Amino acid sequence: MAILDSDDFNDRASDDHTEVLSNTPEHSDFPYLSRIFEITLLVLIFISCAGDSAPMVNESHYLIKAKSYWVPEWCERDPFVASGKAHLSFYFTLGWLTQIVSFESAAWIGRIVGWLIVATGLSHLSWNLFRTSFLSIPLAVLWMAGIEWGNLAGEWVFGGIEGKVPAFGFVLAALGDMVRRRWSRTWILLGCASAFHVLTGGWSLIAAVIAWWFTERRLENAKRLLGWPIALGGLIALFGLLPALQLQAGATAEESAKAARIYAYYRLPHHLVPSSFHLSWYLRHALLLTLVTFIGRRFYPPASFRSLSVYTISAFSFSCVGLIIGLMISWNPDLAAKLLRYYWFRLADAMIPLFFACLVINLYRNGNRRVVGFAYALTLLCGIGIATQAILRNHSRIPPAASSRILGFDRDASSIEQQEAYKDWVAVCNWSRRSSHVEEIFLTPRHQQTFKWYAQRSEVANWKDVPQDASSLIQWHERFQELYPQRLGYRRITIQYPDLRKYREKYGVRWMIVDRRITGERLPLIQVYPVGKERNSTYAVYELPSP
Repeated sequence: MAILDSDDFNDRASDDHTEVLSNTPEHSDFPYLSRIFEITLLVLIFISCAGDSAPMVNESHYLIKAKSYWVPEWCERDPFVASGKAHLSFYFTLGWLTQIVSFESAAWIGRIVGWLIVATGLSHLSWNLFRTSFLSIPLAVLWMAGIEWGNLAGEWVFGGIEGKVPAFGFVLAALGDMVRRRWSRTWILLGCASAFHVLTGGWSLIAAVIAWWFTERRLENAKRLLGWPIALGGLIALFGLLPALQLQAGATAEESAKAARIYAYYRLPHHLVPSSFHLSWYLRHALLLTLVTFIGRRFYPPASFRSLSVYTISAFSFSCVGLIIGLMISWNPDLAAKLLRYYWFRLADAMIPLFFACLVINLYRNGNRRVVGFAYALTLLCGIGIATQAILRNHSRIPPAASSRILGFDRDASSIEQQEAYKDWVAVCNWSRRSSHVEEIFLTPRHQQTFKWYAQRSEVANWKDVPQDASSLIQWHERFQELYPQRLGYRRITIQYPDLRKYREKYGVRWMIVDRRITGERLPLIQVYPVGKERNSTYAVYELPSP
């Protein structure tokens, strides 16, 4: 992605660059009322385009863990809930909400807070790049479209609340200071990003250091890299780094290698392993890179873009390293798995679309009417695409975490059929919560990820809820292989009496929820739900045979 020539970073650090950036006042002259209104508009756009019903895909994962941080005894028999906790800053700042409001309300409050941080950071970056109010609005539209249709490894920023959402907000704010050479604030803000999500903030910090190296160190009035600001940022980042390191403590080399293989090759290859990416993903990402390169080379951006250009190229280089690591799998799969766990494609999936959006917004100021018209038309097209997708996504009125499209089962079902299945799922979860003790543990269908969200009861294993520490991850894999054997296509639990007796004795599980679309209407077990006047055409609950 050759946006700049190799000599640009050293030889083009000219007097105009120094004058433009070094004399920028520390305090922004962005009118406060305009900024508040702009941030409000941005949040409204995020709500309109990403405000699906809760839970979103990862909310049923993160908020469950956040609640257990504040109430350790809640669902303590669930192996995921009881496992090590990686995102303590997120759990501490937002998890308390789950103690006073429902999961749905906590998700929405968390979304608003997270999107406010993202909106503030995006507004800050837009102002420092363009010095014009409200350009962050089309910038956000272009960025969202670039992420949606230009990512390589399926990463996202606007998709519910989790640790990386506020982390990206702090990254945006840091970039806003970086482009104006306010490096002290940049390091502190990146430390805050790392505290909320160590990988998002960590990769951003490395890219920012590279940007400093190429754009700052050769200037006469260069700002120092080492000093108290970067030390303070590092101390703040420890809130995210230490929990992540603690998860790996105590594991043997063999356990670490096995856990890495499970994580990379079994559970998350669609995010981590390049050979698992669809060809269409490579093509769409290549198209985005082509647009970025063409616009960046044909319409050279102003001096304020220089550090952001290097930052983006650094993010792209991380992806290239990830592709190279992917080639190692055939001859050293253990080492490759350990390295691929670090999400080499995450930063590029978010920041290349962001740089693309910035380049298009910069074309608004071009003197050529055709160029300006192209930029406006591209923005309008992206806005229509994002709005259309949001409308289609919400047509079924089913939370993404419970939709057939996400769960990968019965994808061709009509909206009415999906709504009926979702209604039945909520009903069986409500029955499970009403009819069982808080310490009860259940066997649940393979293709669901919201049982704890609705039923607030433990599960023996859940595909979505994969633990982070090595020992718990290995245990999770063993349970999953045992409960959903390959001979049954990994889709259902066996109904053989000896196995069911073993599960009841081994895990203390008494009840099993089944999807009748897979198992059929009747099983040779005692059915406890639905009975009598109860109705549920999709799900049923059976009691396991006694040991």
